[in-house]
Amino acid sequence: MLAVVHVLGSMLMLFSITYVLPMATSIIYGDGMLVDFVAASLICLGAGGLLWAATRRNRRELRSRDGFLLVSLGWTLMSAIAAVPLLLALPGLTFTDAFFETMSGLSTTGATVLTGLEDLPPSVMMWRGALHWYGGMGIIVLVVAILPILGVGGMQLYKAETPGPVKNEKLTPRITQTAKALWLVYFLFTLACAISLRIAGMDWFDAIFHAFSALSLGGFSTHDASIAYYDSQSIETVLIVFMLIAAINFSRHFMAWQQKSLKAYSSDSEAKAMLTLLALATLGVTVYIWSGGVYDGFLTSLRYVSFNLVALATTCGFVTQDYAVWPVFAPMIMLMLSCYSCNTGSTGGGIKMFRTLVLFRQAGRELLLLVHPQAVRPVKIAGHVVQNQIVFAVLAYVVLYFGAVVVLTFSLLASGLDFISSFSAVIACINNAGPGLGIVGPANNYQSLNDFQTWVCAFAMLLGRLEIFSVLVLFTPSFWRK
Repeated sequence: MLAVVHVLGSMLMLFSITYVLPMATSIIYGDGMLVDFVAASLICLGAGGLLWAATRRNRRELRSRDGFLLVSLGWTLMSAIAAVPLLLALPGLTFTDAFFETMSGLSTTGATVLTGLEDLPPSVMMWRGALHWYGGMGIIVLVVAILPILGVGGMQLYKAETPGPVKNEKLTPRITQTAKALWLVYFLFTLACAISLRIAGMDWFDAIFHAFSALSLGGFSTHDASIAYYDSQSIETVLIVFMLIAAINFSRHFMAWQQKSLKAYSSDSEAKAMLTLLALATLGVTVYIWSGGVYDGFLTSLRYVSFNLVALATTCGFVTQDYAVWPVFAPMIMLMLSCYSCNTGSTGGGIKMFRTLVLFRQAGRELLLLVHPQAVRPVKIAGHVVQNQIVFAVLAYVVLYFGAVVVLTFSLLASGLDFISSFSAVIACINNAGPGLGIVGPANNYQSLNDFQTWVCAFAMLLGRLEIFSVLVLFTPSFWRK
């Protein structure tokens, strides 16, 4: 345990560097928040330094169980320390709401309790966007590239934070090189998105902020109306492209860049399944909305459905329309798509498309065995056999996922929240998607929730971001046995 605390101290000291971006923003815009961010950075540095110094004699190589504990504690502690600038800058903001906001940022959920975003100091706004960007590829993966310098191995962190089958897929011989490679791809796509948004009509501040949100699939915006503020089809098109890019496994992007070829995508069954599903869903919902007379004209319906559906399905959560007032079939389909669409190794949340494909293949195998009990038919994805161990892990994950949804939904119902708001809030938070329906719908936010409901949603964000297993394993008695 002390070895974990020692690494937590190192992580907090490194995290204090991330305050440089809002500091620079405060200097550029002269918003008077520089002292607050310097103070917050020093608090972060001092807290990390104390933890590091108090446990420096306990430094050792991390074990697998240390990685799970460190990841959960790291995300929670960094969310708590990231709330300090908000508490200093926004009088009247409670710690509960500040923690919710920063957990939403780092987990790339995009749910917010703040209103009047246009009136926030630019540095505070940039801090929200930066949290998305840091959390997108994973602060843990970033730290993995640096911790070896401090004498602490990072493989356990990478395996604990990285979901499912990707954790054993090395793009480079060393884990630090893998982390750096992923961040390089992530940075280049973010830069391309920011430039594209600037060309499409945003100013540089908004372009950079929304590039952070789009590539992290976070969904924070600089305006209460989100992307509807711009009413620009060009901006919406740019964001659709980059949201889809962010929803694809980043290892595929790296391999395509390394090979200078698009062939890396041709064998990606996840990406092909996701794009096919979203294309068919977009067409189907568009026809449904158009035939229902919600909008005049098929092309208008296509514009609004395609953006909002892709945004929610990829768990980004940008909004241009209050789709909660559409016939209920449409928003429920969009919300359910957020459970399955994103690829493993992307910045999105949810069950992930790989697990969905495994479930369908396994279901097909079971149906075959009912008719031909002696048949031998392994589960295959893209021509590769999926080991039974992975199939069983996927089944266990899905059971825990829906079990968590049920427990958290009933927790909100017991607190007095209505069913639609409770269910959609849990689905949106555990998928790190942002807006739900009801009082947490796209035209509202999470500000009306009481403290208990806010903490339930914050826990759902953490649970979803760390792929459930990494958090729930801490609650098993065997984890704490020596």
